[in-house]
Amino acid sequence: MPAWPPRMVIRRSSGLRTLESALYRAGLGPVAGVDEVGRGACAGPLVVAACVLGPNRMASLAALDDSKKLGEAERERLFPLIKRYAVAYHVVFIDSTEVDRRGVHVANIEGMRRAVAGLPVRPGYVLSDGFRVPGLPASSLPVIGGDAAAACIAAASVLAKVSRDRLMVAMDDEYPGYGFAEHKGYSTRAHSAALATLGPSAQHRYSFINVRRLVLGEPAGQVDNDVRDDFDRMSPLGSVDSEMYDLREGQLSR
Repeated sequence: MPAWPPRMVIRRSSGLRTLESALYRAGLGPVAGVDEVGRGACAGPLVVAACVLGPNRMASLAALDDSKKLGEAERERLFPLIKRYAVAYHVVFIDSTEVDRRGVHVANIEGMRRAVAGLPVRPGYVLSDGFRVPGLPASSLPVIGGDAAAACIAAASVLAKVSRDRLMVAMDDEYPGYGFAEHKGYSTRAHSAALATLGPSAQHRYSFINVRRLVLGEPAGQVDNDVRDDFDRMSPLGSVDSEMYDLREGQLSR
């Protein structure tokens, strides 16, 4: 008999723990959530996190929500709490060259597989944010708006967002002038101006149209948000294997 719920896309539930609680009651735990950050950035890595929370609500994590809706201070406050109270978590960084080589969407799905595979406990069910993820070690369900609908996905979103933001701030020292600490690698007017002046760095995604135009000697311009997710249709230019980082010990380590 197939596991409940059926493998189909669903709309957001009425509460952050509604779906997870139902899965635990059905004996399908532990439930892992998986989410990514950096899909639309034209520089820096794609970061994917998987997180398993226990079946009970925790007051310390009551503020969990989609990381994009939380302010930086609140994300930073929640980050150590999630690491402390989560049953398990794993964070994967996929560098810009692998994003170029695979394409954004394929790299995203591969990152989700790696993040779940890296969990120190085997999940009984996996909830992914929006995308079907084939090849997972357990039954799975893509949830539209998952980072605002399931606590485990929201926790994964915060882990991925804070991990990536911290890396981009550190990258700002290594690649001065681009403003990575401010825009985190996304296409802004300031980032576009820096690209036009300095040219692409080793951390830029050469398959993205605004970076690619510079390589081809065309004006960079600012890329509209609506077309960011179509960049993976561009032909890849990179060919370097990915790097993965494990945050279970509280620091980035290869």
